[in-house]
Amino acid sequence: MTELNLFNTLSRSKEIFKPLKKSAVTLYNCGPTVYHDQHIGNFRTAMTVDILKRTLLHFGYQVKHITNITDVGHLTDDVGGTGEDKMEVGARREGVSARAVARKYEKLYKADLTLLGNIPPFKWTRATEHIDEQIALIKKLERKGYTYRTSDGIYFDSVRDTDYGKLAGLKSMKLRAGARVDVGEKKNPSDFALWKFAAAGVKRQMEWPSPWGVGFPGWHIECSAMAMKYLGETIDIHAGGIDLIPVHHTNEIAQSECATGKLFVRFWVHGAFVIEGEEKMSKSKGNVKTMEWITAEGFSPQDYRYLTLQTHYRKELSVTIESLRAAQVAYNQIAEFIRNAPRRAGVVNKEKMAAFDCAIADDLNMPRAIAVLWDVLRGSDTAVNKRATILAFDEVFGLQLKRLKKDSADALPDVVKKLLIDRNNARANKNWAASDHLRSEIRTHGFDVMDTPEGQSVVRVLY
Repeated sequence: MTELNLFNTLSRSKEIFKPLKKSAVTLYNCGPTVYHDQHIGNFRTAMTVDILKRTLLHFGYQVKHITNITDVGHLTDDVGGTGEDKMEVGARREGVSARAVARKYEKLYKADLTLLGNIPPFKWTRATEHIDEQIALIKKLERKGYTYRTSDGIYFDSVRDTDYGKLAGLKSMKLRAGARVDVGEKKNPSDFALWKFAAAGVKRQMEWPSPWGVGFPGWHIECSAMAMKYLGETIDIHAGGIDLIPVHHTNEIAQSECATGKLFVRFWVHGAFVIEGEEKMSKSKGNVKTMEWITAEGFSPQDYRYLTLQTHYRKELSVTIESLRAAQVAYNQIAEFIRNAPRRAGVVNKEKMAAFDCAIADDLNMPRAIAVLWDVLRGSDTAVNKRATILAFDEVFGLQLKRLKKDSADALPDVVKKLLIDRNNARANKNWAASDHLRSEIRTHGFDVMDTPEGQSVVRVLY
């Protein structure tokens, strides 16, 4: 088995990955807070997790993968842990119940992941369906003396945890009460809510009885409770975006390790942001782009997936119309080859597969792996063998190339045939604006056009 090296946020270095149990890997990643559409940065993180899982499977591991759905407890102030529950905000915005909002956006998120080619997790776990487990974990922390009560909830006393902040390097900051934020009744600025009380006179849509009073769980406790329930007290890999390091994942570690006395996670894998210009893409900045935006601009989910593969997951990804268009051209070239190559059984090129394995084993170096794919495509091997090798690579890339079927001119819908004739005439008359408009029309019918020295080449677009 090829040695897989992963950058571990906990050690801030690449380490050789070996699971606790031979050939069996436990993997947890933080899923969405389902109060609104997810943006393409969220989906980049999800695809990074999928690439990690596909790489583990490629190297012969069995993977038990859990993804959570946050449908309660995530407050509008992520850092301070204050404000209103985002689910209540979503319910008021749409004029329906918080549960209805949660199910709507959970369904949309899963549908987009399917279009992007992600392999579903072993289990999706909803926070609202694991209230008992969260209460049990809080009670355990209470018995060990890690909690205290305020007028608005039960809090974790971070100072009691001598290792608090090790993931984010916060220990050296010597945080003191009042040093960064208005702490209110909290003893320390880094203390966080484990259970929040329902405000007097306010009837929330989502609240439950508990040993401390009617209320709801804090944001962080759900991940610890659900991860440990399904994967054990120590798990192999926990993944997510880098924005979760300083607060959410730091607090997960604190509450989990103080409750069990064991290492919570062996490898922490974090992906970088998607940026627009110089800024991180986020709802708070108002610069979010969704998968609906991707398709509305004339691109497919596979175009976006290919674009993400061209940048290492620990580097920021700039998404622009220009970068998407370049990715689309490259993806369509690969797709056209796969469609037209003979479908006979071929032989995977061992030398190229070794180079591919070396790339993905080096902390999921997908840009290098993509370069190997192009070496194969431009090489001198037979088309049959090239196809077999590229499809073997795609078990990790997840571009769904095996689904592609050859299109003949006779198989095209009549409306597409007519648009192609019109576009060909427009190009002959050098009417480039009309040519571009007709290409956009063709895309609405599920096809795209590539201009080659031999003329127009039509490819089917996967959605």
